[in-house]
Amino acid sequence: MSGLLKSSIGRKFAMALSALFLMVFLLQHFAINILSVFSADAFNEASHFMGTFWAVQYLLQPILIIGVIFHFVMGFVLEIKNKSARTVKYAKNNGGANSTWMSRNMIWSGLAILAFIVLHFIDFWIPEINTKYIQGDFSGMHNGEFRYFHELQHKFLSPVRVGAYVIAFVFLALHLLHGFNSAFQSVGANNKYTSGLKTFSKIYAIGIPLGFIFIALFHHFNH
Repeated sequence: MSGLLKSSIGRKFAMALSALFLMVFLLQHFAINILSVFSADAFNEASHFMGTFWAVQYLLQPILIIGVIFHFVMGFVLEIKNKSARTVKYAKNNGGANSTWMSRNMIWSGLAILAFIVLHFIDFWIPEINTKYIQGDFSGMHNGEFRYFHELQHKFLSPVRVGAYVIAFVFLALHLLHGFNSAFQSVGANNKYTSGLKTFSKIYAIGIPLGFIFIALFHHFNH
């Protein structure tokens, strides 16, 4: 693995694989959260399963955290390597004529998403870890009812927090619009399905963040 990461192609390939892995997780995360719009019971049951099933807690969750850290660290490494490899200043190259705004600002959209992940961990993950592993309560119950749906609604009472979520998901959409295609190119997905993949990537990059924005706004205005 270390040999793979020493080459530029290897680093891009590893970055792409981590990106695709996180995109699958994001889709799964959205599938559970959208349940909260239609059924509090379904959302509670799905959340309880994900929060107590041993394979999710002790296998998938550590892999996810490692994947997030790896993706962001590798992104910063690639950005530094790319900047150091330029022999002519970007302005002189007129790089904007040959690249999109999204591709030139992936590092900034990435930083915005990283800040959001920290907020999201503070809002949901850290309280969950505290409840289960410090207080020792794995029931998911509060006053005889599942607490997940009520906790979700409570977090979206604040218009400031909702605004932060909306802004973060706009940055996520911009990040995904370039990142999705870039990931497929890095793993060599350039064939007769390329056009279809590009269409799917645009639907995913806009649809998933828009869906999360809808969830936040829905619970803000329907609590």
